[in-house]
This record gives sequence, C-alpha cells and structure tokens, in this order.
Amino acid sequence: MHTDTSEKAPEAAGAAPTRLWLYLVFLVSGFAALLYQVVWQRALYAIYGINIESVTMVVTAFMLGLGLGSLAGGAVSKDKSRPVLLLFAGVEGGIGLFGFFSLAVFHAVGNATLLMSPLVTGVVTFLLVLAPTMLMGGTLPLLVGYLVRTSGNVGKTVGTLYFVNTLGSAFASAAAVLHLLGHFGQSGTVRIASAMNLFVCIVAFLQHKKTSGAPAPASVSAAEEVSS
Repeated sequence: MHTDTSEKAPEAAGAAPTRLWLYLVFLVSGFAALLYQVVWQRALYAIYGINIESVTMVVTAFMLGLGLGSLAGGAVSKDKSRPVLLLFAGVEGGIGLFGFFSLAVFHAVGNATLLMSPLVTGVVTFLLVLAPTMLMGGTLPLLVGYLVRTSGNVGKTVGTLYFVNTLGSAFASAAAVLHLLGHFGQSGTVRIASAMNLFVCIVAFLQHKKTSGAPAPASVSAAEEVSS
C-alpha cells in the first residue's frame, strides 16, 4: 500500500501543473475564437450587407463548422496512435494563420463576387467561414482526447475544458465590444486573436515535445487493462 502511494504522488504533482497550463491556453483559444466571430460577422455584413439571408448564412456556417469540426476531432482523438496534442497545436496554428489574413481574404473575395447573384455570394460567404470554424470545432475533442489519455478522468476533463473555453468566449465578447474594436479596429483585433492562437500553438507543441515518449500514467494504464 505504501509503495502504491509513493508511485502516484509524483504523477499527481506533475499532472496538475500540466492540466492547469492546458486549461489556461484553452481559455485563450476560446477568447480568440469569439474575437474572430465578432469581427468576421461585422466584416462580412459590411461587404454583403445586413439582411436576413446574409445573417442566416454566416450564423449557419459558424454553427455547422463548429459541429463538423467537433465530429472530425472526436473521430481523430479516438485513435490512440495519433499525437492529439501535436494535432491540436497544428489546428491552433492553422486558425492563427488564417485569422491573420482573413480580412484581406474576405475583402478580396467580396470584391470579386459583389455583383454576382445572392445565391453565389451566399455560398461563398458560407465557405469562407466554414473552413476556419471547422478547425475551431476540432480543438475541444482533440484536447479532451489528450487529457483523458493522461488523466483517465473523462467527466472532469470535458466539463472543465468546456467551462474554461466558454469563459474565454464570454470575456472576449465583452472585450471586443467594450475595448478592442474601438482601440484597434477590425484588423488589429484579428491580429490579436491570431497572436493568441499562435501562442496556444507554441505552448501545445512544447508540451507535446516534453511528454512524447513518456510512459502512460498508472490510472490510464489500469483503465485500459480493465476495458480490454
């Protein structure tokens, strides 16, 4: 009994700071995602106008993209041979890169399709938003997959990650309206969001390098033995 306690103590001491850092970076990820949503909606409405069709298309693209991304991320995270934390870092990097150039892309495509039919502009708007939001939707299941592998606690992991990501989004909504858009404009705000994504990407990548090749925690190994 004494030996078992001494083996689990170092694991708990090392796992808690790791989880805390990942919770914090996921809060930052949620903050950035909401900044994009606020700015992209305003930018697309400025290009195509505010009407029921454009509003419906943008909101639908956001919701569908998040849903599809979540499904894809969940499917990927089930494969234990995949480096989900490295994939999470790559997804965050992809979001950051797209975000940095997003307004220029929106305006270029908007100018090219402005005189086309409402159907064409609607489809283009839908596709512009769908790709990055699919990446955003994939972040939660990927990070959940990593933390479940390292801690073995599914319920606590999902609940905490969802909470911190939603909290980050709430902070971003208030910050965008009250401060960021007024001081930095749309371009400055998306660059701030892009920098946040790249920060999250770097932290996740470094954590992947640190933990790759490390043995699985005892709790996870035991859970796998029971399930098998």
